[in-house]
Parts: sequence; structure tokens; C-alpha cells
Amino acid sequence: MKIALVTDQLGASNRADDYPADPARRVLSLASALAGQGQQVTVYSRQDPACRQPAGRAGSVHCPGVTIEQVPAGPPESLQHIAALASQLADRWSCDPPDVIHAHFWTSGLAALAGARDLDIPVVQTFHSLGAGARHGRLLAGASDAARTRLEAAIGRSAAALIADTPHERAALARLGIPRASVTIVPSGVDITRFRPQGPAAERGRRPRLLMVSPPDDREGPAAALRALADVPGAELAIVGEPGSEPQDGTLTRLARTLGVRDRLACLGRVSEAGMPPLMRSADVLVHLTPSPRFAMVPVEAMACGTPVIAGEDASLGDAVIHGNTGFLVPSAEPAQLARRIRQLLASPMLLEGYGIAAASRVRSRYSWERVGQEMLAVYEALLASPHEAAA
Repeated sequence: MKIALVTDQLGASNRADDYPADPARRVLSLASALAGQGQQVTVYSRQDPACRQPAGRAGSVHCPGVTIEQVPAGPPESLQHIAALASQLADRWSCDPPDVIHAHFWTSGLAALAGARDLDIPVVQTFHSLGAGARHGRLLAGASDAARTRLEAAIGRSAAALIADTPHERAALARLGIPRASVTIVPSGVDITRFRPQGPAAERGRRPRLLMVSPPDDREGPAAALRALADVPGAELAIVGEPGSEPQDGTLTRLARTLGVRDRLACLGRVSEAGMPPLMRSADVLVHLTPSPRFAMVPVEAMACGTPVIAGEDASLGDAVIHGNTGFLVPSAEPAQLARRIRQLLASPMLLEGYGIAAASRVRSRYSWERVGQEMLAVYEALLASPHEAAA
């Protein structure tokens, strides 16, 4: 099968080893997984024409079976660049049509649908994040939240099939008027060769370690974690900040002093992707309270390292954290319940070990890229097995 994956600039918003990784980079992992099953994959990535890196039709080989085509279109200062991208995709696909097109992110979905309009090629859409919940540069200056929501609904009705990362996203798509029957849940994957229980662990002291990865604009999550820490005597909280920024610009330090836990708080700043598995292995529990889509894979990658997760009910990734099995789900705004679950795990080394084993097993069986590639390929094959009828 010839598969076209369409995405925004690969790695445009952060460096290659930043953590968490730009979701666009996960498209390459999906491409590699599909190629590993014998498929021929081309990744079409929008490139700013002002970029000095050469772009052209010939493409570059990412790995056996995967070619990357950089398509000059932009800069992405308004929606106008989508028309240019669509035109170039139509030109390429008319000469070398794929069997199926899979667009990632809403702007790529618009371009892919327009580029495939007269070619009778089914288009699959993954949004990764929807409407006002999207940040970190994905919302263009030319589109308000309301306009984007209307466009997403139109894309959803026009695509042959939609992929949702989580049940929460499928429910959000339903609220846009998209039939649930057209949406398949396929989660994002985890590199289980990098994020795994075996391997070195970062140095730590004798205190039980709680780990948190949080964006700098998240005040409520870290504050709740600190208040919970005050009720967990002897434990320490290590917080990893977003790339290029110091976490919470001193706000957490002041709160920690007020709560009397300043000596048990460590603000680690930026940690590279390569440095995260050892840090996750060093932690007894990962606390995850941020609803940011960009940080959605953090708890899953911690689980892959054998670390139990306590997550906020509005911040967990779908069914990744199984309450009472791989960790706990708690109301995000209730530090008392968070503290109670932390104490429950730390009080029993056997329970902590059992949850860690269950967490790693859960990720290997559900979130490996091999499994994700198989599920995605099944969606493509189902489309090609029956006549494609886009929704009106």
C-alpha cells in the first residue's frame, strides 16, 4: 500500500531532543511503524520557503520504506498558505497517487482534502488537539478559535475516517456533529526501546521521589502537587519545566516556603528527551495534572519506564492510567485526595512495585508503535475494501 502522511513542519516548534517532543515528530514514528509492516510511506511536510534548508520533489529517505517530501508553502501567518500547500500536493498526487492519505493536525487536513478533491483518494484525519484547547503555535494568526472550530467540523464531515487519540477526543468530535461511527480510537505510540524499565536511573537521595512534568503556564497543577506534598512527610517533588524556560518563574518557590516544603522541592528546568527515561526510572510516582495535549504522552512514557502514575481525571490520556491497577485517577483540584493516593503507594513497596509492573505491561501491549501501526493500517485497509463515501 502507498500511504501519504501530511503534517505541519516537522520539529518546527522545538529542538530534536526537547521534551516533550513536538507531536509532529510522532508522525515519523508512525511512518516507520507502517514501513516496518511492508508499506510504502511518503511524509509530506510543509516547509517555510524562507528556510535555508533545501526543499524539492526528490525527497529524502528517513528509513527503509519512508520518504520525506518537503513542500514549500508559507510562512504560516495566515490561512493563505494552505491553498499553496494544497496546490502542490494535488500536483504531486496527480502524477503519483497514493492509495490513502492521512492528514495530521487541522491545517494539514484542509490542505489534504483540497489536494485530493478530484483524485478519488480517501483522506483520514487526525487532529491531535481541537479548537481552543490547542496552543503552542498551532493556532494561526488568521483563524480565531471559533473559526477553527467551524473548519474542524467541516474537515471531520469531509474526511473518509477520523482517528482520535483518546475517548475524550472522540467525545469532543461528537460535539462537533461528527458521527461516532466514523471515528476510530488509535492512541499515539511510545518508543518502548527508549522508555522501558530496564536501564540507568538518575541519582537521587533517600527520600521517596515524586516527579512532575509541567508547562510554565500551568499554575494550578504544580500548586496542587505542592499542597499534596505538605501532607506526605519525607517525600520530595521534582518538577521538570518546559524547554527553554524556568518553571513557574519563582511562584512555586514562594508557595513551597509558605507550605514549609521548600527543602523538598527541586525545580529541574529543561531535561532532554534522552535524559527523561533515567529520571522517570528514578521516581517512585509520576504526578500528572496538566490537561495540555502536548504533555499527554508524559504519563504513558513514565508508565513504560515502570513508574506508577497518579493523574488528574481531566488530564489522563484516555484509558492509559487504569485506576487501581497502573496508578490512580484523582480530581485535579483536590490536593487532599492526591496526597492520600501518594501515601497509599509509598506506604507499600509491594503495591508500588506491582503497579509499576502493570504500568509497563500496559504500555507494551497497547502503546507500542508496532501495535499502533497495525491498528492504523487496519483503518486504511477497511477504507480501501469498500467504496469511499465522504459524509455530506
